[in-house]
Amino acid sequence: MTTATMLVPMPTVFTKIINGELPGRFVYEDDEIVAFLTIAPMTQGHTLVVPRAEIDHWQDVEPKVLARVMEVSQLIGKAVCAAFGAARAGVIIAGLEVPHLHVHVFPAYHLTDFGFAHVDHSPSPESLDEAQTKIKAALAEIV
Repeated sequence: MTTATMLVPMPTVFTKIINGELPGRFVYEDDEIVAFLTIAPMTQGHTLVVPRAEIDHWQDVEPKVLARVMEVSQLIGKAVCAAFGAARAGVIIAGLEVPHLHVHVFPAYHLTDFGFAHVDHSPSPESLDEAQTKIKAALAEIV
């Protein structure tokens, strides 16, 4: 047996968050999909919608699973708009930072909000807690 055949992929950071091995501020969970706040938000309320299954490329996901990811992304989009008074929600599938499908959903106020170059790399815990509370409250009103 070669070294290459013995390699087992390590769980992604998102799988570790989903499994509770790393902390995460969840706003939504079901059997297939979770949504939690990113630790580097473009705007307050920036949420990641992630399938529980580790799928790297969005174009490789089963259409049914992608539809479910987008259904939850739409729900989160409505919630972040309501929670933060934004007229629009931004959606980005980048897939470069973590090899686990995830959709970025965030309150969008300007075109400049659509960019990873200006993320807040040090949001306060209070800001993240506030965002989580607001989004969960907005989801409770929507659902």
